[in-house]
Amino acid sequence: MQRRYRFNNKRMSDLTQKEVERYQRHLSLPQFGEAAQLKLKQARVLVIGAGGLGCPALQYLAAAGVGTLGILDFDVVDVSNLQRQILFTESDVGRSKVEVAAERLRALNPCIEVRAIDDRLTADNALELFDEFNLIVDGSDNFTTRYLVNDACVMAGKPFIYGAVYTFQGQVSVFNYQDGPTYRCLFPEPPDPKDAPNCSEIGVIGVLPGLIGTMQATEAIKVITGIGDPLSGKLLMWDVLTMKQQCIRFNRVPENAQVTELKEIDFSCEIETQGPEDDEIEVERFQAWLAEERTVQVLDVREDWERSLAKLDSHHLPVGQLLSGGEGLSDLGLDPMIPTVVYCASGARSSRAAMLMKAQHGFQSVWSLKGGITEWVNTGNAVTTSD
Repeated sequence: MQRRYRFNNKRMSDLTQKEVERYQRHLSLPQFGEAAQLKLKQARVLVIGAGGLGCPALQYLAAAGVGTLGILDFDVVDVSNLQRQILFTESDVGRSKVEVAAERLRALNPCIEVRAIDDRLTADNALELFDEFNLIVDGSDNFTTRYLVNDACVMAGKPFIYGAVYTFQGQVSVFNYQDGPTYRCLFPEPPDPKDAPNCSEIGVIGVLPGLIGTMQATEAIKVITGIGDPLSGKLLMWDVLTMKQQCIRFNRVPENAQVTELKEIDFSCEIETQGPEDDEIEVERFQAWLAEERTVQVLDVREDWERSLAKLDSHHLPVGQLLSGGEGLSDLGLDPMIPTVVYCASGARSSRAAMLMKAQHGFQSVWSLKGGITEWVNTGNAVTTSD
């Protein structure tokens, strides 16, 4: 099989004078010194994802002197990334994340090699990619990639540093390290999609990925240099609202640590609550209804701040209020007997709201706008941004 990814692996045995000057604060550490710094220089680390977790992890690993840093991502910079993905600026919007990240890291530390890999991790390329590195840092944000990273690391015999964030909470652990537990030993199977948050709509406080990504870089340095006690067999959980930390221990489960083939799990972050297709309405059909001036009620179930970005002429009730008992629904003046279209950003929240309105509030004909206002805008329809 022809290898798609070929890199120059230079053996680096000595620190240059420039490196001695750059890393002197490391070299002066009694438990670190030149031996640990050389291990960093010889290390080859692949970071999956140049997002909220990957950005701080990459910066600190580059600054620390990891000799070869790989960055794997296939996305471009979006303005919504800038609240937490601190490698990027507004002038980078629309550019490849890996290319921008590589530029910044080379400028930060010209003593290291940075490899930009503009690609998606798949079952077909994972083992080939991982073969070029000796440590993997997982900065992904979806279950499909996390399980693929784990399984590829098990098959390739590589440790990996795990991190995850959700609203105000984060997690860090080290998996597959020196025959320690794997990700599947802690999470044998992915959650039911209906119990998982929607990837595109869930919020996260901007500093949280910075904290967790920095902790991932710390664990990576510990694993590479052999200092300290890595989080193998331990899951560190951190709530930034209370600054409370909890560390739970878990053991290797032999049957969950066996992987013989790679495959991508079929997991959609869309909450599968649509039910029959008749519960959704396509943008084109909704356009036709409006053009025909049909009698139809429209309900926006997003948050207030989202309406300031773009909205339709509609009633408004955040989905949280609807799910907590429908408080405020009766005050909107909506008639349960009149056809109603519900919309949100991408269709997940509105689908849940539509089902609830049918089941608990007596609405006879209610549809979720498929793709939400995002699809409405993408098809060239007009919106307003102010009342």
